[in-house]
Amino acid sequence: QVQLVESGGGLVQPGESLRLSCVASGSVFGIDVMGWYRQAPGKQRELVADLTSGGTTNYADSVKGRFTISRDNAKNTVFLQMNSLKPEDTAVYYCNVQKILPFATRRHYWGQGTQVTVSS
Repeated sequence: QVQLVESGGGLVQPGESLRLSCVASGSVFGIDVMGWYRQAPGKQRELVADLTSGGTTNYADSVKGRFTISRDNAKNTVFLQMNSLKPEDTAVYYCNVQKILPFATRRHYWGQGTQVTVSS
């Protein structure tokens, strides 16, 4: 099992910044992709950004140029730097990791979520 603990959410005004962190612990060997999803009230959960162990990044169009994902593999931690925040970024942000299992299968693990609210 992999446990994920997120931190860094909060209430900010439009245009401000936040940095989310997520630490993975437990059976971390074999973790490949680390990323962030978000879910706003009444909407489906959506990918914000992810980063493979090989360094390939993937961003939602709505956050390109404003958000940056990074990871510290030695500390099994993934970060999301969020700049120029907008009210539409308001959501619960979930950390996600994908672990490679035998026979090329993958298993997803989720954090408990951290609230990000952007409001004036």
